[in-house]
Amino acid sequence: MSENNSYHSQVDKQNIIKLREVLSTLPRFCRTFFLGIQENTSTRTRLAYAYDLRVFFEYMHENNPVCNKMDITDYPLSLLDQIQKEDIEQYMEYVSYYIKDDHEVTNKERGKARKLSALKTMYNYFFISEKIEHNPAALVRMPKLHENAIIRLEPNEVATLLDQVEAGEKLTKKELEYHKKTRTRDLAILTLLLGTGIRVSECVGIDIPDLDFDVNGVKVRRKGGYDAVVYFGDEVEKALRDYLDEREMIIPCQGHEDALFLSLQNRRISVRSVELLVKKYASRVTTLKKITPHKLRSTYGTSLYEETGDIYLVADVLGHKDVNTTRKHYAAQADMRRRQAANKVKLRET
Repeated sequence: MSENNSYHSQVDKQNIIKLREVLSTLPRFCRTFFLGIQENTSTRTRLAYAYDLRVFFEYMHENNPVCNKMDITDYPLSLLDQIQKEDIEQYMEYVSYYIKDDHEVTNKERGKARKLSALKTMYNYFFISEKIEHNPAALVRMPKLHENAIIRLEPNEVATLLDQVEAGEKLTKKELEYHKKTRTRDLAILTLLLGTGIRVSECVGIDIPDLDFDVNGVKVRRKGGYDAVVYFGDEVEKALRDYLDEREMIIPCQGHEDALFLSLQNRRISVRSVELLVKKYASRVTTLKKITPHKLRSTYGTSLYEETGDIYLVADVLGHKDVNTTRKHYAAQADMRRRQAANKVKLRET
């Protein structure tokens, strides 16, 4: 498949179209901002910024006496200099809970941090460019993020999950009808996620030519837009080969010929579909944990760290650009290892 027709190219095109739609509702100066950050950000990041900035300007339009006198698209760049630190702080309180199109919207600390990050990035861009004189967003502190405990599957739960995919014993009668058609595919997907720690977006983007069984590696498009080869073991190889035997018998829809994992409609499987199949099988294994594809990634990362104790290796395999990101997520495991070390050295024989 040519680069222009690849899955990742298509996603980028869709994001660009959506971004243009959102930009048409934002102040015109926002176009300058998004052009300015284009080289250093992904289409997904820019689209997320656009959505968050729209919430901000809609809030200002509704609540600020200066802003509500004109349409949002007519806001001049000079308006940014009139917005005060208090305006942004009040906005941050507002996004904790508001109603949009008759739907309740809530944001906890991480959601609020993302929205403030979008504002900070925009203000910083125009401030450094000397287009505005003040940067009130820089004066607003980011919400303190509390680290959540890593939710993962225990080794026995991993085995039970894969057994459940193979047998489908706890599925409903209707689910079993689909299971007959998707069992081999579902097992390949879950084995691949659990055996490599790749992201769900990386998984659905895999094309058949990306697989190399000579080295047991698969090329994935990492977050940030670069390609990397991820290696897998014998269990993943067997699950993939079994699925490929079935995949050869399927006639894909036009434009989906190279896609590795196909839906029942013979199109490239979506992120949402993988999330739902993980939920379907995992709910039969544990009701105490909310297992998502990202939790399968955490399961792999935790197991790899426990086996190797090498945080740099874990960061590299998971595709973390900054090892501190990895360290932050697996600090609990590091502390547990240090506690275990306390009793390893005996000072006196008892």
